[in-house]
Amino acid sequence: MYLETIDSPRDLKGMGVAELEALAAEIRDALMVRARTHGGHLGPNLGVVELTVALHRVFDSPTDAIVFDVSHQTYAHKMLTGRKEAFLDPAHYDDVSGFSSPSESEHDPFVLGHTSTSVGLAAGISRGRAMAGMKGHVVAVIGDGSLSGGEAFEGLDVAGELCDDLVVVVNDNDMSIAENHGSLYEELRRLREAGSDVERNFFTDLGFSYRYIEDGNSVAALVPALEAARDASGPQVVHVHTEKGHGFGPAVDDPETFHNVGPLEGGAHGAAPLAWSDVTTGYLNRRMAADPSTMTVVAATPTGLGFTPAMRAAAGRQFVDVGIAEATALTFSVGLASAGMRPVVCLYSTFLGRAYDQVVQELGVNRAHAVLMVDRGSVYSMTDATHLGLGDIAMLGAIPHVTYLAPATVPEFEAMMNWALDTCDGPVAVKVPGGAPVKNALPDVVRGSRVAIVGAGTFYPCALEAARIVRERSGIEPTVLNPRVVSDVDADLAAFLAEGHDAVITLEDGFADGGFGQKVAAALAPLGVAVVVRGFPKDVPDRYDPDTLVEQARMTPELVAEDALAALGAAAERRATR
Repeated sequence: MYLETIDSPRDLKGMGVAELEALAAEIRDALMVRARTHGGHLGPNLGVVELTVALHRVFDSPTDAIVFDVSHQTYAHKMLTGRKEAFLDPAHYDDVSGFSSPSESEHDPFVLGHTSTSVGLAAGISRGRAMAGMKGHVVAVIGDGSLSGGEAFEGLDVAGELCDDLVVVVNDNDMSIAENHGSLYEELRRLREAGSDVERNFFTDLGFSYRYIEDGNSVAALVPALEAARDASGPQVVHVHTEKGHGFGPAVDDPETFHNVGPLEGGAHGAAPLAWSDVTTGYLNRRMAADPSTMTVVAATPTGLGFTPAMRAAAGRQFVDVGIAEATALTFSVGLASAGMRPVVCLYSTFLGRAYDQVVQELGVNRAHAVLMVDRGSVYSMTDATHLGLGDIAMLGAIPHVTYLAPATVPEFEAMMNWALDTCDGPVAVKVPGGAPVKNALPDVVRGSRVAIVGAGTFYPCALEAARIVRERSGIEPTVLNPRVVSDVDADLAAFLAEGHDAVITLEDGFADGGFGQKVAAALAPLGVAVVVRGFPKDVPDRYDPDTLVEQARMTPELVAEDALAALGAAAERRATR
């Protein structure tokens, strides 16, 4: 096997085209074997095997910097840069991240996971090296719909003016996670049809030289084109037409489903349990069918949100995918609202920061009647360092005029969405809980005394269970409260918690710093009530175990009960020393 002999990109330099093609076939086989039991971003990686082999044959990483956009398609890159064991030996499958990571290898320039940043990063490297008199080429590899992101346009604009030694490889596979959206892709289609015969196009207008490779899954076609771009002067675009899922028929036929998969073998059988995506899509589909003014707006993640192609087709013009453009999703929705529509913008928590200014300005300052549905904002959601969903309460809680709601149950989610769309006349965000949906309604308040446990959203059932443990152990009946609103603490809530309670414990599904619990503590401090704030530390855990993180944060029912009793003991000691 060729792959077993590759320890670094240097080992590719003496290989001929036939050997490189054989190496690519071995890499593809390894990807398929690993996917059977481990899953991962299968389609994108199958599509760039030959491109990755050619890049490392032509360029000299790490002297030549290669920046992969998003970096979800770097599995072959990792195999060729000293990390093949993590793809060949099942015992080591979890040794590497699914994204680029400088802590793993000097061949990964950055920790990446969000989209459309590669060109700007590569342009910065190129300009910085030129300023410092350093040698080395710089390559940005961008595709899978990332060109629809605004930062990609900004990066191309800057690079066309400032960079003399930069190669941008456009991996054009006709797809984003789902189908591509945006008029730019009509331009790419036109360029594919014309080949390299077009003298002027979008890229040349930005100052790039342009070349097109039709067979982007052929090492023989790729190597000379990349060599020509490497040796040319000025910024270069190499437009490469690849096939997403190449070499695996099901992924070619259904690239959306096979973009990111669980293990291909040994999956669960029978009916799948109810998931929050079933709840959210079910609600929005019913709402759109009943109300022509309700619209759903997403930013290139329809599948992850649960919207199947059939659902999107049924919604028709009421469902809008703006591409990888979260900021535009917000501004577009505010425009819809001003025209009398009732838009619901569905974004992952991890991507919310990409539209933060629009939430502040367009949504908040304008007090627009648009609804922001924040998905995967939970410790039980995505666990990669680049895709955490733990910061949304702190982010949205700092924005004036935006009300952030955290439902605990399915009925509560639906009621909050109805209120946001039909009753409230300003901006509302709704946080989709993590974990398994709680189908039945729960009491909003259990009135007790001495200690109050405030459980927001996902952690309200934990608060109820912790109260039961306290009652069994001490005979004390704690107050349990579902706050519903996590962006603010009003005077009535503060007065309620202060009356008859010596201590309060808050639980939230997010960072403690800047979160809801700290707002409660600030409101109760002047009233002399001690508050124990429970949330997650402001850190960037990578590929963490959710249950372990919850236990470390002392947010299991058992530990919350312990802390409640300890807080009561501390309050009694304070009274005794007065």
